Amino acid sequence: MKQTGAVSLQKTLVKTSVLSSMIAGLLALVLLFAVSIYQTMQLQDEIMDEAADMLLLQDISSGAGEQVDELTEQFKMHYQLRLGQQTLTETEDFPLAPATITQQEEGFSFVWADQRLWRVYVASDDDLSVLMTQKMNVRFQEIWATGLGYAAILILLWLIQWGIVHFAIRKQFRSLQALSAQIAQKHVQDLSPVQSTQPELLELQPMVQQLNRLLSRLEHSLEAEQRFTSDASHELRSPLSAIQMRLQVLKRKYQDQPQLAEDLAQIQRDVNRGTQVLENLLLLARLDPAHLQDLPITEVDLQKLVLDVLEALAPFSLEKQIKPRLQLQPAIIQASPELLYTCIRNLIDNAIRYATQQGEVVVSITCKAEQVQLCIENNGQEVSDEVLQRLGERFYRALGTQTQGSGLGISICKKIISLHQGQLQFSRSALGGLLVKLSLPGVKQKQKNRK
Repeated sequence: MKQTGAVSLQKTLVKTSVLSSMIAGLLALVLLFAVSIYQTMQLQDEIMDEAADMLLLQDISSGAGEQVDELTEQFKMHYQLRLGQQTLTETEDFPLAPATITQQEEGFSFVWADQRLWRVYVASDDDLSVLMTQKMNVRFQEIWATGLGYAAILILLWLIQWGIVHFAIRKQFRSLQALSAQIAQKHVQDLSPVQSTQPELLELQPMVQQLNRLLSRLEHSLEAEQRFTSDASHELRSPLSAIQMRLQVLKRKYQDQPQLAEDLAQIQRDVNRGTQVLENLLLLARLDPAHLQDLPITEVDLQKLVLDVLEALAPFSLEKQIKPRLQLQPAIIQASPELLYTCIRNLIDNAIRYATQQGEVVVSITCKAEQVQLCIENNGQEVSDEVLQRLGERFYRALGTQTQGSGLGISICKKIISLHQGQLQFSRSALGGLLVKLSLPGVKQKQKNRK
C-alpha cells in the first residue's frame, strides 16, 4: 500500500540519471552551436576577404571576374566595385543603398537594412573600393539544419538511454524487492535471519546485518520471557497447592461457623482465580513458536468441535438462561484439536459470560474461498474503541467488568490462532455487544449445509 508523501527511489534514480544526461547533452549541443557559429564566421569572412582582394587586384574587364562571380554566387554574397563615386561593376539586385556604402568604414561590420542583419566588408586600394555583403541567415542556414539534426539524434539517444537506465535499475532493484518479499513473508513465529539476495549488494549488507541482529535480540528476549513465565508458573504452583490443601482443612475444621465459612469461601475463590492464572500462564509458555512442529495437527471437524464446546458449557448457559443460536456450515480444518478446543471454549465462554441475563449469543460457521470463518457475538455491554484495541493484551480486563477472569483468555486464543496461521478480529456486534471473527484455512468443504 502506498503511503502519502512516499518517494520512489527507483523512479528518482531513473529521473536523476536521465536528467543529468539531458543537461550534459544540452550543454554539448550549445557548445557545438557556439563552435560551429565561430568557425562559420571565420570561414565566410575569409571568403569575403579573398573575393574582395580578387576584385581589387584583377582586371574585371578582361573577364577574370568570372571566378569572383562563381564564388559569390556559391556563398550567396553580393559585391559592388567603385572607382571614386562611379560604380564599375556589381552583382544583380545589389541590396544596399549607396548611402549605406559611404557610411561604412573599411573592414568587417554588421548592418541592419531591409529588416535583415547583414555582414559587410569594405576594402579599398587608392580610389578603387569594393563592398561585400551577405545575409546573416544565409550564413547560418546550414548550421540550423545541422543543429536540428543533432537535436533529433540527441532526443532519440535520450529515449534509448531512458529505456536502458529504467531496465538496468529495475533489474538491480529486484534484489531489494526479493529482500522485501522475504521480510514480508515472516510472521511472529519466524525470527530466523534474513538471507542476503543474489547477487549480494554491498549497500544492502549493513541493513540486512542490523535487521538480523534485531531479530536475534528479539528471539532471545521472547525465549527469556517464555522461560520466565514457565519457571515462575511452576514455582508458584507448589505454594498455591499447599494453600489449597490448607484451605480444605480449615473449611472442614470450621464448617460449623457460618461467618468464618463465608470468609473461607472468598479465599477459595481467590485461590481458584490464582490457580486459573497460573494454568493460563503455563499454557502460554507451552505455546512456544519453537515447539510448533511438535503440535498434534490433524483434520478437525469444526462443526462437531463447536457442538462439543456448547455441550460442555450448557450448565453455564442454562444458569444465565441463554440458548445460543447456531448457524453452522460443515467445515474441516487442519489444527490441534486440544488447542482449538481451548480457544473456542474461551471465546464462547466469554460470549456467554459477558452477555446479559436471558441475552443472545450467536455462533456461526461459514466457508469462503478455502477459508473457514467462525463468528461469535453477543448482546452484552457496548464495546468502546479503546477496549477493541487492547483486547488480547495479557492481564487486560475492561474497567467496569463485574465478572471474574484472569485477563489471559483472549491472549491465549490469539496465540493459538497465530500458531495455526489464522486471524482473530474484534468488532462491535449488531446485537450490541462484541463480535469475534476467527479465520482459519480450510481443508475441504461439504456441499450440504446444516443449521
